[in-house]
Amino acid sequence: MRIEEFDFALPTEAIAQHPARPRDSARLLRVGEGLEDRAVRDLPRLLRPGDLLVINDTKVLPARLFGRRGTVPIEATLIGEAAPGHWRALVRPARRLRPGDRIGFAPGFTAEVANKGEDGAVLLDFGCGHDTMTEKLDAHGAAPLPPYIRRAAPDPRDREDYQTAFAARPGAVAAPTAGLHFTPELLMALDAAGVHCVAVTLHVGAGTFLPVKTERVEDHAMHAERGEIGIDAAAEIATCRARGGRIVAVGTTALRLLETAADETGGLRAWAGETALFITPGYRLRVADLLLTNFHLPRSTLFMLVCAFAGTDRMKAAYAHAIEAGYRFYSYGDACLLTRSRRA
Repeated sequence: MRIEEFDFALPTEAIAQHPARPRDSARLLRVGEGLEDRAVRDLPRLLRPGDLLVINDTKVLPARLFGRRGTVPIEATLIGEAAPGHWRALVRPARRLRPGDRIGFAPGFTAEVANKGEDGAVLLDFGCGHDTMTEKLDAHGAAPLPPYIRRAAPDPRDREDYQTAFAARPGAVAAPTAGLHFTPELLMALDAAGVHCVAVTLHVGAGTFLPVKTERVEDHAMHAERGEIGIDAAAEIATCRARGGRIVAVGTTALRLLETAADETGGLRAWAGETALFITPGYRLRVADLLLTNFHLPRSTLFMLVCAFAGTDRMKAAYAHAIEAGYRFYSYGDACLLTRSRRA
């Protein structure tokens, strides 16, 4: 497949810079045999009693740091822990950094440049353990917003806005954005309608924002992300399927984790490890019946995933409708509820 097959034009003004308030007031495009304009708060009426929402309970680290190397301002966004105390980071400006340079982020919170990678990332040695690092980030970090959300200065509200209602297990450097639409009121309404939730964990990495730069889709290398499906979650998903309920993946992260852990028949057992699963059209999906997700970047692995799930022609038509109808795109944008294509 060629990357051009997954390209589309999007007006800049369609890129959401702030979330809907309240969160469940965001618009929802229902994509099945046809297209239906709804709202996220309609989910209790769009789903059936016995359906099961599979949510991602990862918690986003405040992984964006501002500091100085001497008199030079430095911005670093941590993108993954390479070893205890060592974090890969995207740093601006990075060109003049050299191994051994020290960056100060706050009194008692510094990092040494350990090396620079060929992919443009910088390895920073903070010289502290995981728990101490978490405390430092909580005290001094900002939300690691994707580059298409522009701020003249950090907005304190993003620390809460860029965190889902399910966030419980710290480790992500990007939000599982489909989960951003849920409120306590919506969750109560879903529960009253007989639609329940089960949590899995995939710690989302910054690679989720990276465009595919290869001409052939098959040549793209996915970044690995850590995940876990517990014994109880696997059993609850199996029970739902056995009684005829539908599995609703909340976000592409939950979907990728389910597919990574599933056997050939779609059966699940407890699982933990890393996944670099790349889902593109032609992949045979085995677990989820529905997918709740945001609107994704052109040429991205996430747009390819939704095309694999619901059909490329259907998703191109859905995105064209969403652009024409003024839906808001990307992390803080609106959502769509996709029915799995019979061919997927």
